[in-house]
Amino acid sequence: MIEGIATWWMWAGFAVFVVVAIAVDLLALEKQGAHAVTTREALAWSLLWVSLALLFAGGLWLWLDHSAGRELANLKATEFLTGYLIEKSLSVDNIFVFLMLFTAFAVPAEQQKKALILGVIGAVVLRAIMILIGAWLIAQFHAILYIFGAFLLITGIKMLVVAEHEPDLEKNPVLRWMRGHLAITGDFRGDRLWLTENGRRWFTPLFVVVMLVGVTDIIFAVDSIPAIFAITTDPFIVMTSNIFAILGLRALYFLLADMAGRFHLLKYGLAIVLVFIGTKMLIVEWYKIPVFVSLSAVGLILAVSIGLSLLRPQGKSV
Repeated sequence: MIEGIATWWMWAGFAVFVVVAIAVDLLALEKQGAHAVTTREALAWSLLWVSLALLFAGGLWLWLDHSAGRELANLKATEFLTGYLIEKSLSVDNIFVFLMLFTAFAVPAEQQKKALILGVIGAVVLRAIMILIGAWLIAQFHAILYIFGAFLLITGIKMLVVAEHEPDLEKNPVLRWMRGHLAITGDFRGDRLWLTENGRRWFTPLFVVVMLVGVTDIIFAVDSIPAIFAITTDPFIVMTSNIFAILGLRALYFLLADMAGRFHLLKYGLAIVLVFIGTKMLIVEWYKIPVFVSLSAVGLILAVSIGLSLLRPQGKSV
């Protein structure tokens, strides 16, 4: 495994934080009951998660500045912020797919929160496993970074080409398998995922949506995890920046869902980000792009794509 800055207590402390954060989310869901999330509530939760990520970056910088010196503190804090920005921005693509899923299955507004919370829990576990596997592969086969770079470059170019094409949900193999092998009720049964009727186990459409949310995150993780390894191979930075972005995904969805159509050029921006990161990984042997430059470039690309989306509404040429 690649060595990083973290001690065992840092790993343990972050693990406890993640468990507590998820527990608070679940307790809040139980206390509030099924309800439609308002924009104000989503904004409050989004600001909370972003603030926690920034506090974490600040705490990491202070600890490293005291224990290892200013240069390492600046480097690792910048790596975390760059990784967090990349993962946060790439998660916006998840939001477009979640919106499509909820629309296609007509998920009641009051049930969407539970679907996303369960999806986030699954995503945290799967991301952790995939990051650890990725770190091990890089430690054993350093050349795999070039494979990651080529994959991101090709993925980014493909996204540019097919940015305007909506994914065909009916062709999803997981959905087709569930429809062929599971007994699925024709309607929602509150917030239940399954139930037993006449001695037979039935699964609700909410269960199907939760599974598809999890599958969607796995698919996007294949892009986003190699992207963060382009910024740093420190397992702790990779893990924390990724998980912080995922924990804030639910609130970000409810904040942006109604405005998704206004950011129609953001997909192009995300594609360019992947092309940039893939190129960065492929040329590292000849030129290593500084982390601060990467942070600035990613931020500029996203800002321009969002700004152009607002200046040129969908249907008008840019």
